[in-house]
Amino acid sequence: MAYSIKDIATSLRAEALGDVSVLVTGAAEPAMAGPQDLALAMSPAFADGLSLGRAQAAVVWPDCDWQALGLKAAIIAPRARLAMSRLTHMLARGDAFGDGIHPNAVIDPTATIGADCSIGPFTVIGANARIGAGSRIGAQVYIGAGVVMGAGAEIHAGARLQPHVRAGDRLVVQPGAVIGADGFSFTTETASNPERAKATGGAEKLTPPDSETWHKIASLGAVILGDDVEIGANSTVDAGTIRPTTIGHGTKLDNLVHVGHNCEIGNHCLLCGQTGIAGSVIIGDRVVLAGQTGVGDHHKIGNDVVTGAGTMIMTNVAAGSVLLGYPAQRMDRAIGAYKALRRLGRK
Repeated sequence: MAYSIKDIATSLRAEALGDVSVLVTGAAEPAMAGPQDLALAMSPAFADGLSLGRAQAAVVWPDCDWQALGLKAAIIAPRARLAMSRLTHMLARGDAFGDGIHPNAVIDPTATIGADCSIGPFTVIGANARIGAGSRIGAQVYIGAGVVMGAGAEIHAGARLQPHVRAGDRLVVQPGAVIGADGFSFTTETASNPERAKATGGAEKLTPPDSETWHKIASLGAVILGDDVEIGANSTVDAGTIRPTTIGHGTKLDNLVHVGHNCEIGNHCLLCGQTGIAGSVIIGDRVVLAGQTGVGDHHKIGNDVVTGAGTMIMTNVAAGSVLLGYPAQRMDRAIGAYKALRRLGRK
């Protein structure tokens, strides 16, 4: 499908300059853009790339001399990543889901499927599940008994929603994610070695415990997700033990993120790839945990906390903190410590 520069600028809520009737069919990096591509040159660093490509139009930075770069038209993007968000949604191919309900889907007769839903082949929907209107469910998805999803969900191929998960509107679950699996919770008949280590702070050498058999604690609490939640590919959100694990409105999980049982995660958080949240952690609103951040069990993280990659949180965190390192400390201090460490041993 072709789009005019005028139409794209309107969708981006941005200013269009030059010949706004120029048509494009897709987007490309400047150096690889052809005549039918909209080049994405949103900072001066991409100017040289425009001369290597053949784009007639580009999304450019404010104050760019786009005519001097040989363009026929330009869209001005003061906030590049916001423009990217709107543009990619406009140009998305939308081919991840089929139309209607595939004959190979297995849907329990007690399940309720809203209007205008699509359900892919070999998908299973359990008893008394409720799927909101306009939802799209890919192939080989499992939606367990009693699951409730709001309108406009996108559940991609191979995702698993265990029984009694509840989600708001516009849930997105990427391929291979599992929501509502049992939490990792076991106990022994007498004090286990981890319990003994915690009691002494690791000051005493451990000996074989009196009881070595692990007894599973079942998960009864399921998972509750707010509106506009996204769960990344192969990520896992464990069910609560008694009360549910909860994730607030607008929170997004990257790929390979693990959220343990009983966690409470606030609104509009970002949990980046390979982040691991142990059980019973409480996280406030607008928290951003960079890749491979780890959070120990039962800790509380306040609103508006940001961590750098690889941070290990081993205590409660005050609201507004910016952390880095293992163990976590204020980011500027962690960076200073790294610099000092690199200078050790120099002559």
